[in-house]
Amino acid sequence: MPAAAVSEPRALGSVPGSPFAAVLAGGESRRFGAPKALARVGGARVVDRVVEAARGAVGETVLVANRPEMFGGTGLRVRPDVVAGAGALGGVHAALRWAAEEGRTGALCVACDLPFLPSGLLRALVERGTAGDVDAVVPESTGRRGVEPLCAFYSVGCLAEAERMLEAGERRLVDLLARVRTARVPLDEVRRWGAPEIMFLNVNTPADHARAEEIARTGEADDGVS
Repeated sequence: MPAAAVSEPRALGSVPGSPFAAVLAGGESRRFGAPKALARVGGARVVDRVVEAARGAVGETVLVANRPEMFGGTGLRVRPDVVAGAGALGGVHAALRWAAEEGRTGALCVACDLPFLPSGLLRALVERGTAGDVDAVVPESTGRRGVEPLCAFYSVGCLAEAERMLEAGERRLVDLLARVRTARVPLDEVRRWGAPEIMFLNVNTPADHARAEEIARTGEADDGVS
């Protein structure tokens, strides 16, 4: 199987226009105790499930990961964070820098630990985000923040603000959403693609993994629109 390779920057505009999907896999998986992206749910690695969903929404998918050697077999172009230790904001920033270098309009940024993302929802985020009148599009959820910033579209228009935040030592991705023109996909619309508590279940802990395996085994995630 092909090994993941660290990419070299392309000339600005060499791949014009369309956004890509960026799977963010730069976390350290401290609570899981092992690389969570490589855990298997329903017989497939979680990262492969995320990549499949992303590819169903966007023409190209890339990987932002600080240990590219872990992701052999994905066949994806891989880059590390530009700013080390900056958390989720650092991953989005790296994706947007990459997108800007390639002349793309933005990036669909999704966490590597969301095994039940539907491609239909991801397509809707991209379609809304590329309409040109907003900087970011984020789905509402039933989680504590009320939105899912690690399943969202970010235009390259967010890049300058992300860099200002990183230079100031700020790390909260939700603060970036508050500082740019952000559109929300209402919760009632999100539910068209399935139950939010399943679609946005992230495998952070062994208990989350057990729950994900149960969902995969019982087919609970199969009720939405793909």
